[in-house]
Amino acid sequence: MSGQNGSVESNGSHPSSTREAVLWLLADMTFVAGGMNALVKAQGVTYPAFQLVFIRAMIGLLFILPLIWHQRAEMRRIRDPWRNIIRISCNAIALSSSFLAITMLPLATFNAVSFSRPLVTMCMAVVMLGEHVSRIRWMGAAVAFAGVLFIISPGPSGWNPGMMVMLLAVGFGSLAIIQTRALKDENTTVMMVFYTVGLAVIMVGPAVLVWQTVKSVDWIPLLGIGLLAQLGQYCFLRAYRMADASILAPVGYLSIVFSIVAGYVYFGEIPEGRVVVGVAIILVSLQGAAWLDRRATEKASH
Repeated sequence: MSGQNGSVESNGSHPSSTREAVLWLLADMTFVAGGMNALVKAQGVTYPAFQLVFIRAMIGLLFILPLIWHQRAEMRRIRDPWRNIIRISCNAIALSSSFLAITMLPLATFNAVSFSRPLVTMCMAVVMLGEHVSRIRWMGAAVAFAGVLFIISPGPSGWNPGMMVMLLAVGFGSLAIIQTRALKDENTTVMMVFYTVGLAVIMVGPAVLVWQTVKSVDWIPLLGIGLLAQLGQYCFLRAYRMADASILAPVGYLSIVFSIVAGYVYFGEIPEGRVVVGVAIILVSLQGAAWLDRRATEKASH
């Protein structure tokens, strides 16, 4: 792991490790928000979501079989099997809840609530991992979240079962991220195998119930979904093993940019003016908070 030498930030992370972690997270967004989600959206017209998730898991497992064989010795030295199981369980609940919520809520409301996950993750990182979050970073995250709400512009939907299910998805999704950070000493391949196999096992039942025969021509994009999912997962795990969840969580808002670009390139979706303004708010708040926090740290060290 890089960043073992050099000065240490006030939150305990090495600057070089933090920068590299952000790059890994940006790569994850490129593969997932910029590629996989577009393929899922296109194939979702034909195939049920449960079936797509199961196929994604199985194809992903095939792609990492060479990696499993190469690091088979590590597979016999699992450091924390129970925490891995907890992580996969949280992911499974979050994924299932998301699928259910998207059928019960307007899409704008679903997206708005889902983007609250980075802020929830920051709060959990403080409480459960003892990570330090400066006042400046809290303010930056809050402004960024306001920018997300400005983009989505959700209407009042009240407290209904769909909202409760979506909040369940956000909560367990954030818990899964916290578990990933807690497993920073676990081998990345081990974590990928746990996730992929666990997801396949959990989703096989629902997938069988809604299964649609796959056309030969559709296997190409389905293979793409599985490959991009595994690449994204690898980058995501590398990122959260190298830096605090409280630092990386606000960076997750940048996935909006990748989604906008993918929507324009693949589906001709042109963002409205409010979307452009909202993205500007997010970028300025995150970059501004990072710069101010760095300046405050430098002053405190002198």
